[in-house]
Amino acid sequence: MLIIGNAGFVRAADPENSQICDATADYFLGNDDYPEAVRLHRLIVEQRPNDALAHYHLGYAEGMMGQTRNELEQYQTAALLGLKDWDLYLNLGRVYLEQGRIGPATQAFQTAVALGPDHPEGHFNLGLAYERQGMLDAASVELNKSLTLDPSQSDARNMLALVDAEQGNYLGAQKIWTELTRSEPNFAPAQANLAILESALKRRAPAEGALAVPSFQSASALSPQ
Repeated sequence: MLIIGNAGFVRAADPENSQICDATADYFLGNDDYPEAVRLHRLIVEQRPNDALAHYHLGYAEGMMGQTRNELEQYQTAALLGLKDWDLYLNLGRVYLEQGRIGPATQAFQTAVALGPDHPEGHFNLGLAYERQGMLDAASVELNKSLTLDPSQSDARNMLALVDAEQGNYLGAQKIWTELTRSEPNFAPAQANLAILESALKRRAPAEGALAVPSFQSASALSPQ
């Protein structure tokens, strides 16, 4: 089982985002009062059905309350209305990924990266989507881009090592996981993956060829930060 980290979920009420659909509604969203945020944003979209940002924020609040179907519908509406926020497409891709809809998730993450190329979360999640499709070279490219933007990401380093292992680059994977266990001793996926890999390498006879890729671990990429 893969364990992928918690880099990938972006709050709709990002303080760096200057757009406001309604100051009061967004105040409750920013303070994690999701029931009140949902109530107020529903009033807004009833009054202004073409307010793309309000649909996005409503979807985010509903998602935080576990209403995934409504969340997806509001994200899709915001996209159809023309909202070009990179984090909308990141969170849209996240929902698709949760549902196992890898194709739409990949397209959403590609849009997120195109709109916000300087955000490591987009590249990380696109790399994750590529890995799940077996597109390992493309996954490696995106994970490296994500780490270039933010080298501190434990989840991205773990995922890059996993991709290396899947490509047969066991020494590269071992190096990343070894360094990760030293710099982040409490990051359980790296500890587990390093033990799995080293155990598999010890069991392999010297004359054997490729190593069967073990089942590695990852942390959830879909958890809020």
